[in-house]
Order: sequence, then structure tokens, then C-alpha cells
Amino acid sequence: MNPISSDRAPVTEAPTLSNRLPLLPLRDVVVFPYMVTPLLVGRAASVAAVEAAMERDKRLCVVAQREPDTEEPGGADVFAVGTIIRVLQIIRTPDETLKILVEGAARVRLDEVTQADGFLEVSATPMSEELAEGPEIEALSRSIKDRFKEYVRLNKRLPDEVLLSVLNLEEIGRMADSISAYILGKVPLKQELLEEPVLTKRLTRINQILAAELDILEIEQRIDGEVQTAVQRNQREFYLNEQLRAIRKELGYTSDEDSEIEDYGARIEASDMSPEALEVARREVVRLERMSVMSPEATVVRNYLDTLLALPWKKKSRDRVDPLHVKARLDDDHFGLEKVKERIVEFLAVYKLTRRPQGTILCLVGPPGVGKTSLGRSIAESMGKKFVRISLGGVRDESEIRGHRRTYIGSKPGRIIESLRKAGTRNPVFLLDEIDKMGADFRGDPAAALLEVLDPEQNSTFSDHYLEVEFDLSQVMFITTANSLHSIPPALEDRMEIIRLPGYLEHEKRTIAERFLAPRQMKRNGVARWSGGFKTSAFQAIIDGYTREAGVRGLEREIAGICRKVARHHAETGKWPAAVTAANLEKYLGIPKYRRRVMERQPEIGVVVGLAWTMVGGEILEIEVNSVPGAGKITITGNLKDVMKESAETALSYARGLCREMSGEWFKKNQIHLHVPEGAVPKDGPSAGIAMATAIVSLLRGVPVRADVAMTGEVTLRGRVLPIGGLPEKAVAAVRAGCKHLIIPKENEKDFLELAPEIRRDLTVHLVETMEEVLPLALVDGGKPAGARRSGARGRGTRKVKSPARPN
Repeated sequence: MNPISSDRAPVTEAPTLSNRLPLLPLRDVVVFPYMVTPLLVGRAASVAAVEAAMERDKRLCVVAQREPDTEEPGGADVFAVGTIIRVLQIIRTPDETLKILVEGAARVRLDEVTQADGFLEVSATPMSEELAEGPEIEALSRSIKDRFKEYVRLNKRLPDEVLLSVLNLEEIGRMADSISAYILGKVPLKQELLEEPVLTKRLTRINQILAAELDILEIEQRIDGEVQTAVQRNQREFYLNEQLRAIRKELGYTSDEDSEIEDYGARIEASDMSPEALEVARREVVRLERMSVMSPEATVVRNYLDTLLALPWKKKSRDRVDPLHVKARLDDDHFGLEKVKERIVEFLAVYKLTRRPQGTILCLVGPPGVGKTSLGRSIAESMGKKFVRISLGGVRDESEIRGHRRTYIGSKPGRIIESLRKAGTRNPVFLLDEIDKMGADFRGDPAAALLEVLDPEQNSTFSDHYLEVEFDLSQVMFITTANSLHSIPPALEDRMEIIRLPGYLEHEKRTIAERFLAPRQMKRNGVARWSGGFKTSAFQAIIDGYTREAGVRGLEREIAGICRKVARHHAETGKWPAAVTAANLEKYLGIPKYRRRVMERQPEIGVVVGLAWTMVGGEILEIEVNSVPGAGKITITGNLKDVMKESAETALSYARGLCREMSGEWFKKNQIHLHVPEGAVPKDGPSAGIAMATAIVSLLRGVPVRADVAMTGEVTLRGRVLPIGGLPEKAVAAVRAGCKHLIIPKENEKDFLELAPEIRRDLTVHLVETMEEVLPLALVDGGKPAGARRSGARGRGTRKVKSPARPN
């Protein structure tokens, strides 16, 4: 609301200020003398000041705040010069604010601001104005009047009545204050005019301000003219387009084509594409407009435009990153896997603080059925993100990742872009499943294409062959899964942080079956009301005799088979069968498929428990060595591959060097037969080297090998023990087989420390560097020949590692 010039008689002398006045700080408003101005009062202190003024003589001192955002201003927060005003009218609103109409009386200089009962009070001194007359004042007055006329004419926000009310004022000082109130300036500018006591200087400053404002208004008027010209040009184009549409109709073109082009144009302009994509889309629309509707190329262009418009260029889902909630969700969905959950929660905690994905890509590596894929789904659901999964197993074409070029009909974008289009957001959890199952042929290497996708330094400008414009993948949370790292290229592996899921122990499988698998399969197969259910012994019997896996997928299949038989029994008899126990399990599943490999035998000569890594987890290998008549050679059986055969020959050479007392006559009459059972299963790798060497030494010395000791490690001709891979899976297999001691290379200590606490609690792990340390640990009585054995012997330099006992 604009201020109104008061029609009252001018105040000839300043009001006396014998008493302190309530102070009303104003935001973005400067009140000039003689002006009638409406004010809205809402702050508690300001309302109290107005109430106090109404109880006295209706007079207030108003002054502008230096910073309008200050909620409770003090003396230092307001300007030094204000205005005495008189309250003419007050209106109380339902929301406890006041609307007051005030009239300025005189300029005052604030002397002292104090705090009263809920409001500010001030003692002020009226400012004397230095009046002047003469040709200079008259010239300034005429110049200001002329400029103010032009100012009102150009400024559409001021009505013409303002000009009449101001120009009819005879007193020059009053006219100057009225014009100052109508100038659309900021608070510091108006405050400068209010604080100037010399009329000549004030008029000069007003004249300068009006001249500057006129220049700005003239520029605005010119811009308005240009805009008006552009509008008229658009109206002309619209008229011509309507004529063109009529001509096209006469020539036989359908209106559907025009509406399609218009629809594409409108959708493109309303989209949130990147500037590069927007330019390409506009160019494609122009091409489409020139094509025949039956042209095959037109179909390619339409599909391309539809893909561009469907992509989530800026659309994001709102994250709910709460590490505690994520941890609780992971615990609900997955039993065990504590180290894996801990690393995932750490990853998300950093994401919560930085609000951007970390530079690392998580790669979950483990046997089938241990929950890699479901972990990714749980992460997405706990964060409120969309979950996208693509399987890369068997993918051999680079175009599956980067898309096909638009050179033929039927081309389409790659699976990365296509999955994001289906997800509808640019920040989903994206699971790349079975990343180790990709291949390569003459069509390219998809693993090489993934290098750009999984590199945080490059994927913000990912270019799909089909799109041919950059798309930002930096907001996508990529998670990959694999069963093995051997087939992943080193460059791709380097871009990921490896998190190993070694597999479940037996007690974990029992708990998972009891809490998750059995209730889920009973519900799926319609036997949720079956009161008998499964006993714990039944789960243990299924694990021992009917499954051989690191995960629980086969266990769930067996439980599902039992539930189907229960459903059939109820459908045929109308009754529920008794509970499933270990005793009646064969009734449902038949004869056990596997024999439990538990080391409950007595120590034997030449029989050692080795460990192997397989795609389904760890396995134990009972390596057997025997002597037969021959000429000192070694016979190797058990379907061993080249590396394992060479490892056996290395072990024999080491053993012959160690047992030199038998290297002569004995080997002229005997030869060694080394066998690894389950000959139908191919076996390879050097990690059974120390087990083979121990078995041969046991045979040559005639000393039995302890049955509760498992070992893994590569051996050299000089008896050094080298590091191996797959230790987590092998350790799980050792615990599952009932072994109490595990001998591993010292360089694998870091892998041991990453094992689950349950494994480290159940195993006594020995870190060794040479075979001289292995033999006293593995052979009965320290490996001494008969007659020289000493109880409790241990190898020199061995290091025994065991986790501390847990408190009760």
C-alpha cells in the first residue's frame, strides 16, 4: 500500500518530548513526516508498544531496522533517526495482529533506547530543519517536479492521483518528504533522505535519485516493447502455421501427423533433459516432421524420442538412509553374515553424511544360495529406493551393456539405460548379478564396457551407443555379485570392493531353516495350519544327508518337498501328519543322498585331511598315500589336473629329501601311490601341497596323522609354505567336518582375521611358514619315529592363533 500525503495543516513546530515514547521497529519501511501510512504490527513487543501508546497520547516513535530478519531488535539493531507518528486508526484481527493507520509528525534523533514492560522505549530529540529560499531552491523544486511527473508516467505502480496530491503542496520541504515516500527505493536509500536535515542537500539527492530511476524505467519500457514485438511475431507464426495446416490438409496429410509432431515438441520442452539431449531431441523432431509417416526411418526416430522422454534425467527417489533401520532390516531378512552387514551399514553411514555415493562399488562374492541377491534387495527396500537387477550370466555382447547404434530397425539401448527407464528414477540400487559369468567373443567384451559403468570418475558421463548423448550414472548405487573372482578381469576387480560371503555353518543353517525357510514354504504350500511342523533334529538330518552346499537353496528345496507331501496327505485323508523328525525323515525324502564327512576315525598312516575350494563352497579332501612294489616312482589317481599333479611331485621330492635314510634301497623296491577320493570330480590347484607332503612323510616314517587336523597351503621343494586362496570357504568346510585344528600359511593371517567369530571360536588355527613347522602339528607325537616320540612336541616358530573366550 502506498503512503498518502496528509491533507491536514502542516505542523509548524516540533512536538515536545518531555516523556519517553514507545519505540516501534519497522521492517523494510521508512515513515516520513506528514505522510499517512498503514502498518501491520505482529510481533509481541511491537503490539505491546502500540497498546502502550494508545493508553497514553497515541504517539509512537518508529524507526527502520538495519536487518529485517532480526526478530527481537535492540538499540543497536535500528537506525539512529526515526519519525514521531500519531496513531489515527487501529484494527484488531483474529490472529492477534494489529492494522494501524499512522501519520508522520517530525524527524527525531534517538538518544537512548531502553527496555520497558514487554516493549522498547526511547528518549528522542527533534531534528531542526534548515530552511532556505532563493533561486537555487526554486530551480531544484522545478527540476524535481518535472522529473517526478515523468517518473509517475513511466511507473505503472503509481496512480495519477499521486501526482496531483504532491504537486499541489506549496511547502517545499513537505513536497520533498512526500516524493521521498513515493520513490520505490530500498531502506538505506530512504533512510538517507530521512536523516538529511539540510533542505538543499535533500532536494539535490532526490533529484539525483529521480534521474537514475528514470533511466531504469526507460530501459524497462524498451524491454517491454521488445517483448511485445516478440509476442506479435509469435502470433504471426501461429497464423502462418494455421494456414500451413490447412494447406497440408488439402494435400492429403492427416491431422494425426501434425498432432504427433506437436505432442513431441510439447513433451520435449516440458521435459527435464540435459541441454545436450534437448538439442538432439529438437533436431530429431524436425527430421520426423519431414519424413513420410510410412517411412521405416520414422519408426526409428519415434522410438528414439520415446526413449529420451522416458528416461529419468532428474527424477530421484527420496532416500531414507537410517543405518539402524537398515541394520534391523538386514537382520530380519538374513541370519548371520555379521561382517557383511557391518560393512554394508558402514557404507550407508558414509552415504548418509556425504549425500553422494562413495567411490567404491560393493562386490558380494560367495557360493550360490548364501543371500547375495537378497542382500541387495534388502538394502534397496530399507532405503526406500527402487531395486533394479540384471543378470549378466552368459552375456557375450558388448551391446548388451552399451546398446546398439541406430543404424537399423530394431535397435535399442543397453540394459543399463533400459533398466533405469523401467525404474523411473536416476538413483536406484542397481544389482549386477553373476558378473563373473560374462564371456567375450568377436562381438566385443562386455566386461570392458562395464569399466566405464562402475568407475565413479567416468560414469557421470556414460554414453550409450543408442542414445549418443551423455547420461549421469553417478547417483546409482551399484552392487555386483559373483561366485568366484578368478574369471573377473583385474581392471574390473580393481574398481570394486570385495566382500566375501563364505557360506553358512550348520548351526546357522538350522536357525535359518527354523526361522525363515520352513515358515515360508509352509505358507507357500498351504500347510501353515499344520501343527506338527518340523523338529530341530529333522533340519539337522536334512543338512547332513540331503544337502551338500555352502548356502541354503538346496535345503529350502528339500523342505518344500516335505511340505508338498504333507499337503498331499491332508488332501487325501483330511488329517495332518505327525511332526517331521530325524527318525521319520526317510519317509518323506527317501534314502540320504550324501554321507556326512566327519573326522571321527582314528589317526592313520598316510591319510591327511586337505581342503579344497569349489564353486559351491569349501570341501574336505582325504588324501591317501600307500606304498606298493615298484621302482621308486609315484602313481597319482583321483582325476587330478596338471597343477595338482605337479604339486604331488614337488611334495614327493621334498619328502625324499627330508627322509634321506629311506631314499636309497627303499625306493628301489617300492613306489608311492597317491590317491584323492571321489575320482569322478576333477581337482586342481596347488593348495593341497602341504597335505600331500605330510601324507608322504607319514608313510615314510610310519607315523600316523592326527584325524582332527586339516591343512591347506602350497609347498615348495625347500619346504616353504606359500599362501593360498579361498580360506573362508575352506575354514567353513573344516568346521563342518568336525576338525579342531587348522594349519594355514602365515601369509594368510589377514584372511583368518576376517573369518566369522563362530569359525574362529571353533577352530584352533596354526600359522606356519615351513614344513618343519607343519609336521610336528600334524603327526602323532610330533612326528618322531617309533621309540623316539615325545608327547606334546611342537614345531619351532609356529604361531597358534585362537580367538579369546567369550564371557558368560
